[in-house]
Amino acid sequence: MSRRIARVLLDSPLPQLDRLFDYVLLDELGEVPIGARVRVPLRTAGRMVDAFVVELDTESDTERALSTVESVVSTVPVLPERLYRLARRVADRAAGSASDVLRLVIPKRQVRVEKAWKADAVAGTPSDEARERADAVLAEYAGLAALLDERGRGAVEAVPGVTGDALPWARLLSAAASAVLASGASVILAVPDHRDLDRLLTALSDFVPEDAIVRHDSRQTNPERYRGFLRTLEDAPCIVVGNRSAVYAPVQAGLVAVWDDGDPLYSEPLAPYVHARDAVLVRQEQEGSALLFAGHTRTSDVERLVQRGWLADVRAERRVTPRIVLSSPQEMEQPAQRVHSGAFTAARAAIAEGPVLVQVARPGFAPTLVCADCRAPARCAHCGGPLGASHRGAVPVCGWCGRAGLAWHCPSCSSTQLRLAASGSERTADELGRAFPGVRVIVADGAHPVEHVSDKPALVIATRGAEPIAAGGYRAVLLLDGSRMLQAPDLRIGESCLRWWSNAAALAAPGAPIHLVGVDGPVGRALATWTQPAYARSELESRAPLHLPPATRVALVEGVPASVARALEDLRRLPLPTDAVLGPVPVEGEDGRVRALVRFEYAAGPSVATTLRAAVVAEAVKRRRGRGQSNRVPLSVRLDMLDPEL
Repeated sequence: MSRRIARVLLDSPLPQLDRLFDYVLLDELGEVPIGARVRVPLRTAGRMVDAFVVELDTESDTERALSTVESVVSTVPVLPERLYRLARRVADRAAGSASDVLRLVIPKRQVRVEKAWKADAVAGTPSDEARERADAVLAEYAGLAALLDERGRGAVEAVPGVTGDALPWARLLSAAASAVLASGASVILAVPDHRDLDRLLTALSDFVPEDAIVRHDSRQTNPERYRGFLRTLEDAPCIVVGNRSAVYAPVQAGLVAVWDDGDPLYSEPLAPYVHARDAVLVRQEQEGSALLFAGHTRTSDVERLVQRGWLADVRAERRVTPRIVLSSPQEMEQPAQRVHSGAFTAARAAIAEGPVLVQVARPGFAPTLVCADCRAPARCAHCGGPLGASHRGAVPVCGWCGRAGLAWHCPSCSSTQLRLAASGSERTADELGRAFPGVRVIVADGAHPVEHVSDKPALVIATRGAEPIAAGGYRAVLLLDGSRMLQAPDLRIGESCLRWWSNAAALAAPGAPIHLVGVDGPVGRALATWTQPAYARSELESRAPLHLPPATRVALVEGVPASVARALEDLRRLPLPTDAVLGPVPVEGEDGRVRALVRFEYAAGPSVATTLRAAVVAEAVKRRRGRGQSNRVPLSVRLDMLDPEL
């Protein structure tokens, strides 16, 4: 006698349930494929939970006490074997749960969509004309076509500029996707936000048929997203285009490409907090697909892989360098002046030919106010948030709680007078509008999204990352508030500023002047010489002696003192340096909780992640047994968090 066994992964966030469980699969349930959704009883909780079938087996030991699968929710194999392996490997690297990773990629079931779905998609192939266009674009980059054919890995320095209404980087990724799709393999293209997604979809229309493109982003409705996910389960190759979670799409990928991996939107805010770049690296290791990291700048994480020889350095055959003009803080005529005279003159000359872009640090009118006498930051009397003004002469309003600061007085000097300390996009538009009478002024920020502007004269005031595309490119670009941006308390602020400025400079017309106002030093020189990889290399070299990421990996351990102490004691049994652990120290605003940092080399990553995961599971089991304890998690672990949090 024998019986069918289904090994399932429970859809549960509890760390102690992050493993496969055996259940009996009764004959009356019929054929159940691997990857199907089922419902199973959880004896410890006395309830039914959803699960995915990961393995099927037959055992002769019918005496072993096992629960049975209650029902089959759907026979659609939404969790193929390659997706489970990827989720398991990503979760293990980040000391997290595989079910948390799968929630990012497997949408909620849509019964109507599932019933209407037929796995009969036909592979869309690029036309001969599209292939010729793709070959011409790939030929602009040395060795890129051969790298794609050999399923190699590369860091691509994208060519700046604007061709009509299209961007060269979007055409580059589209051409690469077209070449791989023509070979019969699927492609994954990841971009940071919806603006880049729309630009990439527009460029793809010139290279591949529409039925070969599968969107994957948060703007889709649930039926649309589930319909697209079912398409990725089919054998017919396709091109998946989306944001950070698109890197988990269950296709047999021949190419995975990531645009602008330094954007913080690639960092997943939910457990296990895996950056899309790390997920892509794990995926390439498992599948052996081609891998491209493209951008106008290069992060120190990618540069580390280039220096180790794991990524090839891919550059254009004909290098294009924008015309960058620097003005140091010492060259500013007045201390509070925002626009250098040379930049102002260049903008006045260029405005007669077409649009001029002015990049600023913040949106709004005056996002920050200070005391007019002692310059102390103006804070809300109720919550301590910063006070700001929405327009000239407006009553100051708290940026956190929204209360008006009608009777504000300075706690330091008792003054009641306020002063504007920072200029937002709207105040800059107000000031420059008076300096350029008769010129159309366009504000582009989060509250005023603008995607495209014409080639007619206009002043475009945009916050970083919200710059619209100008037909034919901007005739001049002014990068303001650079010194203020560099003062942010962020380990990677230099890399971030260089990325913001380079992306804005890439929107300029050929030969157009680009003025970086009030900034000098290594970041300014890297922009002026367009040597962003060299700056990333210098950042990497300066971090190595200090054991800071990405030279090393860092884990954050937080919880009640006893739980953190036990986890750190387990880590000290590993062959780690004596100074690997920093802390623990009290967590600000969290009574009774402490935090510690653990620095370790990449080679020690598996042992550190396994040890910390075991500690989390052990503490979760203790909390489960102690019914009277607090509902707060006693121990949490996060690996490779963003540097601002570090």
